[in-house]
Amino acid sequence: MSQLLQWISAHQQMVFIVVLMIFVGIEVIGRVPSVLHTPLMSGANAIHGVVIIGAIIVMGQAASDNIPALVLGFLAVVLGTLNVVGGFVVTDRMLEMFRKKK
Repeated sequence: MSQLLQWISAHQQMVFIVVLMIFVGIEVIGRVPSVLHTPLMSGANAIHGVVIIGAIIVMGQAASDNIPALVLGFLAVVLGTLNVVGGFVVTDRMLEMFRKKK
């Protein structure tokens, strides 16, 4: 526990920025009208594609004994892929609502 507190005190500015980004993200997303959610989903898919590529690069550059980097990279690839696929599924369903019936 003391190691965690030492790490937090050593990286206090970074922790503050991450917490601030969380609050700003919640406020920004919470105020988006529902009409804009489809374009935002497409943008989020593009961003998560970049996250997936970055995670693959981190995993490729990490040493074989650096287990935390490999585990976090693997989790980033899996969760980013799930988010991209889910985003495309939701976007496709929303676009189906606007297609003409045959």
